[in-house]
Amino acid sequence: MDIPAFCAWLENSAWATAIHQSLWLFPMIETAHLFGIILLVGATSALDLRLIGLTMKGEPVSRIAGRLLPWAWAGLTIQLMTGFCLFASEATRCWENKAFRIKMAMLFLAGLNALIFHQTVYRRVSRWDEARVTPAGAKFAGCCSILLWFGIVAAGRWIAFL
Repeated sequence: MDIPAFCAWLENSAWATAIHQSLWLFPMIETAHLFGIILLVGATSALDLRLIGLTMKGEPVSRIAGRLLPWAWAGLTIQLMTGFCLFASEATRCWENKAFRIKMAMLFLAGLNALIFHQTVYRRVSRWDEARVTPAGAKFAGCCSILLWFGIVAAGRWIAFL
């Protein structure tokens, strides 16, 4: 089955059709999606700003990460669940939308950035945890992360207009 055929099948499923046709269901799911964005982007942005060196320089990175990453994971979980429901209700339209594809590409890159950061630079956090100036790799990961997440939010908004 190719992707357009899968999209047509998905959006014609009973539950996706119910979301699309409901007066309240789509807006409720979209609202939950926005709350997920707040949790995810808020938590990651605060950590990113520490990694970049723009705020909380006196706080250990591991302490900030320990406090914020559970919120980011909760936000990501909400995002994935609600995002899939929103996509399913208009799968063909979304798949053909350039803003949606850009959003998905940036989402992939944000995940890759986080994976690389946690598998490399963050593994040595004990060496630089309390340093006021973080290593170049941490700064780079923080810059990429904040730019990608803000780009993801912007592309998400543009889906409705393209």
